Amino acid sequence: MPGENLSRDEARERAALLSVDGYDVSLDLRSAVGDGGGDGEPRTFRSVTTIRFRCNEPGAASFADLIAPSVTSVSLNGRDLDPGEVFDGARIALEDLAAENELVVDAQCAYSRTGEGLHRFVDPEDGEVYLYTQYEPADARRVFADFEQPDLKAPYRFEVRAPEDWTVWSNGAGELADGVWRFAETKPISTYITCVVAGPYHYVTDSYERVFEDGTKLEIPLGAMCRKGLAPHFDADDVLLVTKQGLDFFHDHFDYPYPFGKYDQAFVPEYNLGAMENPGLVTFREEYIFRGKVTQASYEARANVVLHEMAHMWFGDLVTMEWWDDLWLKESFADFMGTFANVGATRFKNAWITFANRRKAWAYRADQLPSTHPVTADIRDLEDAKLNFDGITYAKGASVLKQLVAYVGQDAFLEGARRYFKRHAYGNTRLGDLLSALGETSGRDMSAWARSWLQTAGVNSLTPQVLLDTEGRVAELAVVQEAPESHPEERPHRIAVGLFRRTPEGALERYARVETDVHEPRTVVADLAGAEAPELVLVNDDDLTYCKIRFDATSLATLKEHLGALTDPLARALCWSALWNMTRDALLPARDFIGLVLRFAGRESDIGVLQMLHAWANSALVHYAAPEWRQTGGELLAQGALRELEAAEPGSEHQLAWARCFATVASGETDLALLKRLLDGAESIDGLEVDQDLRWAFLEPLAAHGVADETVLAAELARDDTASGKRHQVRCLAARPSAAVKAQAWAQVVESDALSNALVEATIAGFGRPSQRELTAPYTEKYFAAIERVWRERSIQIGMDVVRGLFPALQDRPETLEATDAWLQAHRDAAPALRRLVLEARDDLARALRAQECDATALGD
Repeated sequence: MPGENLSRDEARERAALLSVDGYDVSLDLRSAVGDGGGDGEPRTFRSVTTIRFRCNEPGAASFADLIAPSVTSVSLNGRDLDPGEVFDGARIALEDLAAENELVVDAQCAYSRTGEGLHRFVDPEDGEVYLYTQYEPADARRVFADFEQPDLKAPYRFEVRAPEDWTVWSNGAGELADGVWRFAETKPISTYITCVVAGPYHYVTDSYERVFEDGTKLEIPLGAMCRKGLAPHFDADDVLLVTKQGLDFFHDHFDYPYPFGKYDQAFVPEYNLGAMENPGLVTFREEYIFRGKVTQASYEARANVVLHEMAHMWFGDLVTMEWWDDLWLKESFADFMGTFANVGATRFKNAWITFANRRKAWAYRADQLPSTHPVTADIRDLEDAKLNFDGITYAKGASVLKQLVAYVGQDAFLEGARRYFKRHAYGNTRLGDLLSALGETSGRDMSAWARSWLQTAGVNSLTPQVLLDTEGRVAELAVVQEAPESHPEERPHRIAVGLFRRTPEGALERYARVETDVHEPRTVVADLAGAEAPELVLVNDDDLTYCKIRFDATSLATLKEHLGALTDPLARALCWSALWNMTRDALLPARDFIGLVLRFAGRESDIGVLQMLHAWANSALVHYAAPEWRQTGGELLAQGALRELEAAEPGSEHQLAWARCFATVASGETDLALLKRLLDGAESIDGLEVDQDLRWAFLEPLAAHGVADETVLAAELARDDTASGKRHQVRCLAARPSAAVKAQAWAQVVESDALSNALVEATIAGFGRPSQRELTAPYTEKYFAAIERVWRERSIQIGMDVVRGLFPALQDRPETLEATDAWLQAHRDAAPALRRLVLEARDDLARALRAQECDATALGD
């Protein structure tokens, strides 16, 4: 990987020297089908690229980017260059450039099995081959020669030769003539958002029309596609409904017509990301097509992703950051706009609850890691860029924008965005460009706000302090702001403070609320003086700011007894999130958090919050509970989940959520026997349909505890002989409790590159089972011996999967922490991105040990 890196300084030098007028890219993908020669060499396709570009210093030298097994020819301004001399496997050296240049590169590029570049997938169900591209941040160079950086935008013309029975799509509209698919020239865009999708995809079409106030009419052809094997499950009508709702919403708010012609959406196999905002051809992971019954939280999440990617058409595609330092200029805005549009345009009116409970949990974790960084990050190179698609850039950035809307007002915020689009259309920007537009529309000095919120790292904690007078009313209510020593920045927070009391009927309801600005370490909320004494104070009511909520003693005691009585669903979600942060921070014993889930989760109305509570409770048990209490805690969780499963309304999504929760925590003989009877049909639960996906969910714990062997799993794969079934089977096979199984799984992932990215992910997921700590203990030493080699030899995506996924987090002992520190000490010169991944895993482990100590202390009380 180091030879494939590109530094920020190199990119700036090249951008100062070159400007690109256009690309012609010709791909021959007919080699995707057939046996590929069977000689062990990578399967390749022909890629011919013509780049027209200018150089403002004639005679200077530069380079083009290309990652390919071989280059057939290179021609610069009609002069043939020796590929052996100018191509080093990642770059093409360009000497003696003219003022105007034409570079032609004829190469054999490799199909990918890692989801990077041009990914080739063979459907085990019918043998059909499907292709798609995925480039962000810098993998277009695996498909065609280019200048791989976001600020060298250009128009593209693609042509593709493909098998006769295939259809091919790209960013622009395409036509087939004489066996060649030719696509309309794009607007000026960056390399990383160009795209090709090819294969026998199932394709559904529709259209969107919009008449603007001036009488002009916009027509956008719409399309949605998936593999033929998924077509029976593809609810394209719902996807296209959300698409039309989103286009209406963004046209209403952005005052800039969608600029990229058509709007196709492809749901593709073995995808590494959630989705990618290629203009005119958005790609999604096909898991957003649901093969079985799922809860509304899954549909809400899919709608959010559809709208997130659509927002990118303006934030990211029309206007693009100059370099990856300002990745937030597209990702933070898209993350915010996805939820903003979901609430404003679709049926998912509670999406801000999901944002507060799920997305911000991702941000809080990332912002407390040693690798935390400002929203505007210091991105030295492409490896840094790859790792910064994280909870800071997405969820914290979106949270900060939500705070900004509260700070400047929604109208000023949106008007600033409109000016930003019109001023910088088809160009590249930095932080100051957006702040300038927002400053104009809000009348506020945005520089101080940006310094506090965008250019510093860390998360503040806000805690209420309540003093009562002799009559039992609020004499003074203050909010105390704290910052960690590592990141001592105290920020301006626009917050709402809510006061809650129980009604005579027992409901816990809000009776007072004020908005205020918190600037100082201690801020008095004068407007609440004289209010009735609260039983609960919520210092970030309505989730206006980004902070960790803390509670005074009275409020915490109220939640421990009456959390389920809190009637406002957003306030309840915020309280759950705060309690989870306290558990992670070793301020609340894990067993107390699990006890709260067991006591109150059954009363949770929001299905997304409920599913998040299930995940948190399991994580608390696996990582934060004292080891000597884990078995007891697991039994309590299983009993509670089964109790709620049996009590849930038959056929409801809550019943389904509790069934999945029960399968996750089941470990005792009685629980496993029940799962087996449900699988075999010997027992049923009224209303619970055990469809194929739920069958695999039940099989995984059975495999992990030795109840379902290889024969059973093979039979299940025969029942579900699909790509999804294969992933499930591989995960279950790796989960079996056998030293030989673990050795085989390790070898398949670490010592071989035969598995695709999806099967690597499935194998890793099965390898590390919480009930098998003794079986995986021998791999701690092997992990640290292998990771530098893996990082060097494998693609960055697979390297990230291995380093993160196989870190011995389940070996939660001080000795593992010492081994991690020893590796970090001995490998100070390792790739910075690799060290970052290990440092993050170390921090999670250290946090787990602190939480376990807190829980153990509670056990002794």
